[in-house]
Amino acid sequence: MKKTTLIIILVSVSVFLYFVILFPLTLRSLRPKIGVVKIQGGIYSSEKYVNWIKKLKENSQVKGILLVVNSPGGGVVASDEIYNVLMDFKKTGRPLVAYFGSIAASGGYYVGCAADVIVSNPNTITGSIGVIAEFPVVKNLLKKIGVDFIVIKSRDKKDLGSPWREMTREEKKIIKSLIDETYKNFLKIVSESRNIPMDSLYKIADGRIFSGRQALKYGLVDTLGTIDTAIEILKQKAKIKGKPMFLEPRKRLSLLSLITGEETKISDIKLDYRMVLP
Repeated sequence: MKKTTLIIILVSVSVFLYFVILFPLTLRSLRPKIGVVKIQGGIYSSEKYVNWIKKLKENSQVKGILLVVNSPGGGVVASDEIYNVLMDFKKTGRPLVAYFGSIAASGGYYVGCAADVIVSNPNTITGSIGVIAEFPVVKNLLKKIGVDFIVIKSRDKKDLGSPWREMTREEKKIIKSLIDETYKNFLKIVSESRNIPMDSLYKIADGRIFSGRQALKYGLVDTLGTIDTAIEILKQKAKIKGKPMFLEPRKRLSLLSLITGEETKISDIKLDYRMVLP
C-alpha cells in the first residue's frame, strides 16, 4: 500500500512538473521565431552584430530578421561588415525588415539598406549619405606651451594625418581619394537597394539629413509607422500566423562599459552624422 502511494505521488509530481515547466517550454520552442538585431549608438565594431546574425542564419527556426536601427553611424568598415552579413542572411530567402527609430543616419542608414522593407518613424533623423574624415591639428597650441615633437620616419607620408603638423596639399588629395572611393560605394549601395537612379540620388546625397516623412518622399524608406508596423510586415513576408517568439542576444557587460557606459571607439574614416545643440 505504501509503495503504491509513493508511485502515485511520484507520477503526480512528474505530471505536475511537465505541465508547469516542460509543456510551456515545448510550446514555446514550437512558436515561429524572429531574430532581432538592434544597432544601437555609434557603429565602431561589427563583431557582436556579425556573430549574432550568423547564428540567426544557422538557426532554421528563425523565419526572418527585424533590424532595429538607432544609430548616427560610425566606422566605414564596421558598417560595411554588418551590411554584408545581413545580405548574406537574405540569400537564404528569409525576409529582413528594418525599423528606423530616433536616428538612422549615415552608417546607420547604410546598414538599413540591406532590408527588404524599411519602416521609419515619421520623426526619425535619417539620410546623411556621405563620408567624413577629421584630423585635429594642435601644433599651435603646443607651441604656446613650449612643447615640440621630433618625428623620424621612413618616408614623407608615414605620418600623414599627424596632429603635430599641417597636412600638405598632396596628402589632402590622398585622403580625399579614399573619401571619394567610399562615397561612391555608398551611393551604389543606396541606388541599387532603393532602386533610385544615380543622378537623382546624387542630388540629395550631399550629407543632408531628412525626417522620416522627407525620406519617404525621396524613396529612401518604404513606409512610415512604428516598430509594430515593421513586425506586422515581417510576419506577412515570413508567413507567420499568431504571436512569434523574438530572439535577442544575451548582453555581456565589460568593466569598461560599466564604468563609461560606452563601447571603446577607434578613430576611422567615418560614415557619421553628428548634431551639435546650443
